[in-house]
Amino acid sequence: MEKIVIESENIKWFRDRLLSWAEDNLRDYPWRRTSDPYAILVAEFLLQRTDADTVKPIYETFLSRYHTIDDLAIAPIHDLADLLQPLGLFFRAERLSETAKIITKEYEGEIPQEEKELLKLPGIGKYTARAIVSQAYDKPAAVLDTNVARIIERFFGIKGGRVKSRCKILWNAADTVAPETEVGHWNLTLLDFGAKVCTARNPKCKVCPVSSRCNWFNFN
Repeated sequence: MEKIVIESENIKWFRDRLLSWAEDNLRDYPWRRTSDPYAILVAEFLLQRTDADTVKPIYETFLSRYHTIDDLAIAPIHDLADLLQPLGLFFRAERLSETAKIITKEYEGEIPQEEKELLKLPGIGKYTARAIVSQAYDKPAAVLDTNVARIIERFFGIKGGRVKSRCKILWNAADTVAPETEVGHWNLTLLDFGAKVCTARNPKCKVCPVSSRCNWFNFN
């Protein structure tokens, strides 16, 4: 794998300005107001390939109906599928049900704290596993989605592969850029910055706090 070299001073500058931006600009969602592993696992399943605003009302209904992982494990699959139907992707309900059953049986109802254990569960890939451990257990696990990939590629002048979520270069860069502590907060900062400022189309470069050193802004 190609090794990405990024100047530590540039990383610190980038972090400081984005974290300052985050103080007043992070979006508010119910799953961001909790560190409960079950609630976060549910949220991350529902958020897969789905807009957060669409997920919000279904997430709240879901937790009011299935209070615990044990409740979810015994829920009839057709009831679960009906609830999640507005989100599409029927297999999401199946995988969530299967995961709940495995956690109840093999992990005594405790959501695994390690990425490698979460990756063994149906429907959980690298992004979802890292989102769960960083948000629920404060583990130093960076995430990479299209928003994060876009920010890293633009600011640092890195060219990743076509499928960003599988690009080892970009995962390596995401790990390199992330701070050593409070990585969950950092992940949310990047996600929201990509959604609100460094957008795919018509990015708001004139109000971007990192544009003065952004490779894409200065050399395109």
